[in-house]
Amino acid sequence: MSAPAVNDLLPAGALRPVGAPAPAPRTGRTPPAHSPRPAGFADALERASGELTFSGHAAARLQRRGIDVGRDVMARLGEGVQRAAAKGSRDAVVLVDDTAFVVSVANRTVITAVDRDHMRDQVFTNIDSAVIA
Repeated sequence: MSAPAVNDLLPAGALRPVGAPAPAPRTGRTPPAHSPRPAGFADALERASGELTFSGHAAARLQRRGIDVGRDVMARLGEGVQRAAAKGSRDAVVLVDDTAFVVSVANRTVITAVDRDHMRDQVFTNIDSAVIA
């Protein structure tokens, strides 16, 4: 009589390749089917939170040009973006004092920033509105 094989001694599915994740424990219940969030859900959630984000390019421009973005500037910039959104804008230039912020209104993301010293030769393209905040 031969010894039983290792597979015969273990429950089905107990062996898995090295590094493979362990299977989820069985609870006897069928887990609910999760559908991925609709593409616009994250955008709607971010807009509702009122927070603005800065792209890597915008952050680099702010730092390189020494543009100060304090609480007052952020509040006015956020207000300008809200006003643009209320009018259905998608991409806007929001002017706050001596700085122009190019903003993706739909994503609430500042794409770039230009101060007065660098504005002279700039051309803003692909925008559908301008807001003075």
